[in-house]
Amino acid sequence: MTATMPACRWALTLYVNGTSANSIRAIENVRQFCDEDLGGHFTLEVLDVLQHSTLAARDEIVAVPTLVRHLPAPPRRIVGDLSDLARLRLEFGLRPVDASSRRIAPGG
Repeated sequence: MTATMPACRWALTLYVNGTSANSIRAIENVRQFCDEDLGGHFTLEVLDVLQHSTLAARDEIVAVPTLVRHLPAPPRRIVGDLSDLARLRLEFGLRPVDASSRRIAPGG
């Protein structure tokens, strides 16, 4: 079975706290997720909460790192270094297409 890439465009914002170890790890993990699983169908904005406190307040960020999915709706938030890519896929409503593939398809 082959993977079907998400037809929609994903809009993601990753809130971090400067260059802390958790922030750097979260950036690497989110970039890996986007590159491997969203196949170019995304925009990713990385924001430091200290420099963008107004946006962090708008998105109700209370801990960092936090990844916010703005699109596809509804918005979702995941807190942590995002090292568990399987959990990230599950939380964002994605599922593996087949056990030997890292690509994903829309799913419940």
